[in-house]
Amino acid sequence: MNQEVIIAAALLLDLLLGDPKWFPHPVRGIGFIANGSEIIFRRLFSFSLRFAGICAAVTVIAACGLTSWLLIYFMSLLHPVAGIASGILIIYFSIAPRDLYDHSIAVYKALKTGSITDARKAVGMIVGRDVSNINEKEIIRASVETVGESLVDGVTAPLFYAILFGPVGAFVYRAINTLDSMFGHKNEKYLYFGWASARIDDLANYLPARITVPFIILASSILRLDIKNCIRIFLRDRRKHHSPNSGLSEAAFAGAMNIELGGLNYYDGIPDQKPLIGDKLREMTADDIKVANKLMLATAILFTIGSCIVHFYIVKVLLCRE
Repeated sequence: MNQEVIIAAALLLDLLLGDPKWFPHPVRGIGFIANGSEIIFRRLFSFSLRFAGICAAVTVIAACGLTSWLLIYFMSLLHPVAGIASGILIIYFSIAPRDLYDHSIAVYKALKTGSITDARKAVGMIVGRDVSNINEKEIIRASVETVGESLVDGVTAPLFYAILFGPVGAFVYRAINTLDSMFGHKNEKYLYFGWASARIDDLANYLPARITVPFIILASSILRLDIKNCIRIFLRDRRKHHSPNSGLSEAAFAGAMNIELGGLNYYDGIPDQKPLIGDKLREMTADDIKVANKLMLATAILFTIGSCIVHFYIVKVLLCRE
């Protein structure tokens, strides 16, 4: 089966099923390996937390890559269809558009019922900032920012590596992103130990973040959002973010939706003033969460179609000519 069909099947499976709560998600396995590696390498290399973190990151990434490759290899020995199915499932577990949609829509539904407490609980499931005292506007902003930022690391980046390196590439990327989520914190505990995990994640997201933007612009046009402002704000504000990659998609979202993102957040009680992205042409409402989700899903579908067409053309047309 063509790689393009496998990737499309994985995306369709995710959009239909999401992440069933009853099924043990492989990311938990990545987290288990990461926790074990942290304990081991902190003890072995207590004299250099940065070196310990490098060893932990390399170990987890290598273990996930080898495990996914062996799974496909042995399943293929049993039957070719089993090998294809395992590849689809690995990519399916590496992407999360439906899960991102479900969690953010839970915030929207809580706001619509007027329950700020439930909305805070729901948004707390998808953000790392303190949410115990944030108001409705901050809840909406947090949700939209998460959808815009997670479009890359939860959808287009794993799809990008699936296109390049197949299911193993997608799962290795998921391991890299999980490491950053666990260790890439700028606090006393992980400032040095998490250095490698954060840098590897920045590097892994560099190309996907930039390739994603044209598809956000195209999706904005299809959804009849403000495409001109999308381009303008992206060009102006793409570097206004602590992350070298996250600001690109957030700027494109802010421009397309005519809203302003960024501002003051709290993490473990510590204030963090993020640069403002976009222009406050109007006040955000709960409905903007739905708009952000439509933009995310449309971009994901367009990215998959576009990437698969390019891959097919390069592999089947150009390489076959040679």
